[in-house]
Amino acid sequence: MKPPILEKRRSILYLCILSVSLLLFSCFSLLRAGGGADSLTPPSVTKIMAVNDNSSSVLDCGLRHRTLEIESSSDLRTRRESCDRKDLMFLRVYMYDLPPRFHFGMLAWEGREGQLWPDLSGGGAVPRYPGGLNLQHSVEYWLTLDLLSSGGRCAAAVREMNSSAADVIFVPFFSSLSYNRHSKLREKEGGSEDQRLQDELVEFLLHREEWQRSGGRDHLIVSHHPNSLASAKLKLSAAMFVVADFGRCSGDVSNLGKDIVAPYQHVVDSAAGELPPFDSRATLIYFQGAIHRKNGGAVREQLYHLLKDEEDVHFAYGAARGLGVRSAARGMATAKFCLTIAGDTPSSNRLFDAIARRCVPVVISNDLELPFEDVLDYAEFCVFVPAADALRRGFLVELLRGFRRGEWRRMWEKLNQVAGHFEYQFPSQKDGAVQMIWGAVARKLPSLRLALHRESRFRRSSRRRLQSSREDAKFFRDAAGEVGDGRRIENSSVS
Repeated sequence: MKPPILEKRRSILYLCILSVSLLLFSCFSLLRAGGGADSLTPPSVTKIMAVNDNSSSVLDCGLRHRTLEIESSSDLRTRRESCDRKDLMFLRVYMYDLPPRFHFGMLAWEGREGQLWPDLSGGGAVPRYPGGLNLQHSVEYWLTLDLLSSGGRCAAAVREMNSSAADVIFVPFFSSLSYNRHSKLREKEGGSEDQRLQDELVEFLLHREEWQRSGGRDHLIVSHHPNSLASAKLKLSAAMFVVADFGRCSGDVSNLGKDIVAPYQHVVDSAAGELPPFDSRATLIYFQGAIHRKNGGAVREQLYHLLKDEEDVHFAYGAARGLGVRSAARGMATAKFCLTIAGDTPSSNRLFDAIARRCVPVVISNDLELPFEDVLDYAEFCVFVPAADALRRGFLVELLRGFRRGEWRRMWEKLNQVAGHFEYQFPSQKDGAVQMIWGAVARKLPSLRLALHRESRFRRSSRRRLQSSREDAKFFRDAAGEVGDGRRIENSSVS
């Protein structure tokens, strides 16, 4: 019999050997799961790195958003699982396959026979949107491009091919461009091309199962130009609209509760390189643009007469094209403050031009609604002045001259931090305008789903009640028919 001390040592030795064996087996299993003996990277991350060809994109993938499911293919599922680890979100968006005349056909794009969309996967040319004032309302163009290219990258929104699995239904109608180019009446055709497209769109949507399923409330339609979709909006008012403001719509058609306010595409170039500091900006207040406007924009003309003779104020008429745009860009970059005054509607592209040129905006528009204001505090980089105060003689100049260097610089630095949120780009960039719009849409979904779910509470019993009513009606019709047949038989027997 062996001493107890030896037995104890042998037991400890066996336990150590067993533990090391289990450790080696676990390491071997991990290596095999990683796809090879030289990699411990999970395959889901490996696939995202391969798609993006840049390992940093795994970290940068949609950091502002939580995760929803996307398409059902294995590659997209793998990418979704990678993003899930960051607790991210991308919106599942079903996009109607409308004929090209509703979208890229307006840009003179022509595909092959039966081709509905430009091929963006092979590095082909992207159809260019017309410049000038057309460009400021080009929101639907950028959103459509983003969806068409969403399959090969991790984005804030991805195109879902199954409408039943989508969070939102996107309607790719270039409504602003249609208004700008095709709203002229043609007597021989009995109206305008824009009106004809609106009529076709309404007819198409109202007969779609997707529209009828939610009453259109999960549909996203861009109507950024204030005059776009003028006749269709009332018929499609249940949908979410992407707008510049609410100046030309009644509250029951378009409102902040259901709709998205999106930024204009700025017309001036974005500021680049070193910008003049506070003391080098000789102009206190800068405004250049149309002075005589209607409705709330009448304040522009009144301000012109109040400010035109101030020595450090530039307040002049300017055209929004060619040399006028370049002149405005230079003037904004050398001014401390840039006026954003209501035009024919509460919004104005000058706010976004001023942000692009890093000139602190002074907003004079009482009814203005701002893009992404639920996540951005505009008071940190803009000055807001009620119209009544701005029209008091000397008030505006004294207010802005009272800004100290440090106070202005804090606003200017914040302006630099947020400027990227208002940049439209393709491919869309993290926290750029396109992804900020998708984020705003995602934030509307909880209230939308709540409303739809509340309405569906008694849908099953309502359908059952309707079915029972139909069955009862059929029973009584059949019974009445049998009685009638019996009477006819009796009458024929008597005769």
